[in-house]
Amino acid sequence: MTHSLAYILTLLVAGIALIVILSTRYKIPAFFSLFLACVLVGLGVGMPVADVLGTVKDGFGNILKNLGLIIVLGTTLGLLLEYTGSTTVMANFLLKRMGKRFAPLAMSITGFFVGLPIFCDSGYIVLIGLNRSMAKRTGISIATMSVSLATGLLSVHCMVPPHPGASAAAATIGVNFGKLILIGAIASIPAMLIGNWWANYAGRNACDKIVEDIDEDESGHGPSLFKACLPVFVPIILIAIRSFLTKGIANDPAWVKVLFALGDPVIALLIGVLLALNCKRGWHKSELSKILQDSVEKAGGILVVIGMGGAFGAILTATKLGDHLSQSMALGTMGLFFPFLLTAVLKTAQGSSTVAIITASSLVLPLLPALGLDTENGKLFCVLAMGAGSMTVSHANDAYFWVISRFSGISMKTMLKVYTVSTLFMGIITLATVYILSKIW
Repeated sequence: MTHSLAYILTLLVAGIALIVILSTRYKIPAFFSLFLACVLVGLGVGMPVADVLGTVKDGFGNILKNLGLIIVLGTTLGLLLEYTGSTTVMANFLLKRMGKRFAPLAMSITGFFVGLPIFCDSGYIVLIGLNRSMAKRTGISIATMSVSLATGLLSVHCMVPPHPGASAAAATIGVNFGKLILIGAIASIPAMLIGNWWANYAGRNACDKIVEDIDEDESGHGPSLFKACLPVFVPIILIAIRSFLTKGIANDPAWVKVLFALGDPVIALLIGVLLALNCKRGWHKSELSKILQDSVEKAGGILVVIGMGGAFGAILTATKLGDHLSQSMALGTMGLFFPFLLTAVLKTAQGSSTVAIITASSLVLPLLPALGLDTENGKLFCVLAMGAGSMTVSHANDAYFWVISRFSGISMKTMLKVYTVSTLFMGIITLATVYILSKIW
């Protein structure tokens, strides 16, 4: 049965509204919210129940096939870096080199590099003791220091694999992971810098007190700087090298074939995990088992959301929404602005950057030809534009917002003034950066 564009758009809005309301007002986990949205939209367009379930299963399975091992290994790497103290070693190095005057910038850069393999909320919790110590030593406002760290972490969390949002969008749109890591990291730098600038400007007169219930580790224990950095940079370098190697490697030298194999994101992250294990000596079976078990459990929660996001995308694809929109709207004039705006609306409405970019990528996929983004580079910059949108804006419905507030003792008023506004600037400057890169790359 053929439906009008208005009817399909109404169903789409109803599905997204259901996700937002269930996730924010009723605190229903995103997995169930997305599943119910799949059922609503699927049945709404007249699909038989069996077809709805079949489409959901296919979409769920396809996204996990592409991302399952990457998310599990990326989560494992992050937890190992936390547990071995590697993140603190890297942070201390930057702070010692940059001095007290540039302590907020040092925290931003620390967040940027630590955030490459570690989720922003985990990275923030790991580094909060160091952040509090620097605020005390320098006399700089805790709001400035905390938001500098938080925005540094957020800048790469939204833009660079193996973080789940960027990874899922890359898998959905069909983007090379190596190029996305390279260009995504470059595009994240202005976001980090403007987050630091606003934190310095708006947070300088904040009078929030530092909370005293966090144990601060200044013992200096941990691996050497070289060992601490290897698990972060080796996988990134290997994946980046692979992205520039030819795909037809049958007649290539053996060393090229080896590099191509090592640059597979799964193999590269596995190497990172092995290098992270070397950051601590004398592992006990029980502690290693607990770390690995925790990483699998944490990854499981992420994977079910990503999988159901893929299922929602499959349902939306089945509605032929893209064909309707391409025939009815001048999307070609919107270009990168459309995926940015769509993701920003979803992020602001329901709080999760990951859910926002996964949902947006499913909606944008069939619209790529109409947007003029169906080339290899067009798809790459489309994902980056959605990453920029997934920063915009973080406020009271975002769990990361409360992680920052709770662990740093920053009031709601200050958080909105300093952190929330900074995420608005971050999204805008990142979109501008992505647009410029798309013209010169």
